Amino acid sequence: MRRFNFSNFMLWLGLVFIYLPMFILVIYSFNAGKLVTVWEGWSTHWYAGLLNNKQLMGAVGRSLEIAAYTAISATALGTLAALVLTRIKHFRGRTLFGGMVTAPLVMPEVITGLSLLLLFVAMQQLIGGPEKGMITIWIAHTTFCTAYVAIIVASRLRELDRSLEEAAMDLGARPWEVFFLITVPMILPSLAAGAMMSFAMSLDDLVLASFVSGPGSGTLPMEIYSSVRLGVKPEINAVASLILLFVSLATFIAWFIGRKAEEKRNKALADYKAAEKAARQY
Repeated sequence: MRRFNFSNFMLWLGLVFIYLPMFILVIYSFNAGKLVTVWEGWSTHWYAGLLNNKQLMGAVGRSLEIAAYTAISATALGTLAALVLTRIKHFRGRTLFGGMVTAPLVMPEVITGLSLLLLFVAMQQLIGGPEKGMITIWIAHTTFCTAYVAIIVASRLRELDRSLEEAAMDLGARPWEVFFLITVPMILPSLAAGAMMSFAMSLDDLVLASFVSGPGSGTLPMEIYSSVRLGVKPEINAVASLILLFVSLATFIAWFIGRKAEEKRNKALADYKAAEKAARQY
C-alpha cells in the first residue's frame, strides 16, 4: 500500500485549482443559453457571433498587436540590459543601472501607470506627443516587461559556457558575429521564454492600459472589465477560450523550438570539446 504523499497531494490540488476554472470556462463557451451560469445544451453560436461583435473583435486585434510589439521590443531591450549586467562587470553606475532595470518588478502597477501618465501628459505639453493610444500602451508595456526579460536572459548568460565564444573570437570572428552566430543560439530558449512572458503579460494587463489608453484604443482586458460589471456575456467565454488555445499552441511551439536549439547547442559543445581533446592528444 502506497503511503500518502502530502507534497504530491498539494501539487495536484494546486494544479486543479489553477486549471479547473479554465476548463469550466471552455465548456461554458459552448453553452447554447444566454446566461453563462445556466447550461442549455451544446452550441457554437457564440463563436460565430464573435464575427459580428466589432467592438470586442477590435479590442482583441489591438491587444494582440500591442502584445506582439511589446514582445519584440521588450526582448530586444531586456537582452541588451542582461548583456550589460553580466558581461560588463565594472562600470560607473552599475548598481544604479541594475536597480533601475529591476525596479518594475517590485513597483506597484498603479504607481507605474500614474508615473507614465504624468510623463505622457508632460511630453504632450512640451513636444506635442505622443497622443494617448496604442503607442503609449506599447511604451508602458515595454517598460514593464523589459525587466522580466532582463532577469530571464541574465540568468542564462551567467551559466553560459563561454568556451565557444572565446574559440570563435580566437578564429577571427568579430564581436557582433560571435553574438548573433554563437551567443544568440545558445540563449534562444531564454529569449523565447522572455518573449512569451512579455506577450502574455501585455495581453493580460489592465492597470497600465487603463492609465495610458486614449479614446478608441481600449484593449481586451479593458473591454472585458467594462462588460463584467454589467454581467458576463457568453461572447467573453468564447474569446477567452480562443485566447487559451492560441497561447497553448504558441507555448508548445516555443518549447519545441527551444528544445531543438538546446539539442543543437549541446551537440556543438560536445563536438568542440571532442575536437579540443583530439588536438591536445595530437
